[in-house]
Amino acid sequence: MSHTPHPTPHTVIRILIVDDHSLVTEGLANIINYDPEMTVVAQAEDGQQAIDRYREHQPDITLMDLRMPKMGGVEAITAICAEFKSARIIVLTTYDGDEDIYRGLQAGAQGYLLKDAKPSELLNAIRVVHSGQRYVSQTVASKLVERMNSPVLSERELEVFRLMAQGLSNQDIGAALNIGESTVKSHVTHILSKLGVSDRMQAVIVGVKRGLVSL
Repeated sequence: MSHTPHPTPHTVIRILIVDDHSLVTEGLANIINYDPEMTVVAQAEDGQQAIDRYREHQPDITLMDLRMPKMGGVEAITAICAEFKSARIIVLTTYDGDEDIYRGLQAGAQGYLLKDAKPSELLNAIRVVHSGQRYVSQTVASKLVERMNSPVLSERELEVFRLMAQGLSNQDIGAALNIGESTVKSHVTHILSKLGVSDRMQAVIVGVKRGLVSL
């Protein structure tokens, strides 16, 4: 008598959603739970909660917003990936400044998706990352290429740039960072040339667009 094996039940992808807007979380949960191959096991509102919930549930996939109170997404991703080497995290954000994209992926995220993505793209991204591959949406990919091709500001230049964006003079920046005014001037010159602009105002506009500084 031939014995027919039972079909093995399909493993459901377990998902943690991290976002400080409950409308977003509810919307995402509805889309995901509608798919029979996925289920939302937990939700968190900030980076610290994300780490706690991750430890508690150890989901297959985490959808992580970047900008949240208390602790942002990049810090949470860094902490989770340091503790759980197999963590699979998809950044899901409204923000597509290339510095944020770069930092999210550098921190250990395997996917990057904008919140205006279609539900089908979201579900596809979850499956792709769950299968061990990276997923970066088209818009984000082109931003990343721009970022890779543009010269990177050093840590010190970033410090100077952030104070410059707040409207501080070279003298004030020098005092704040404990460096000479002529050193500040040379940093400013480097910043302008790396950003491909001719004055401080343009530098700030480009910096905000790229997510290097926020006003």
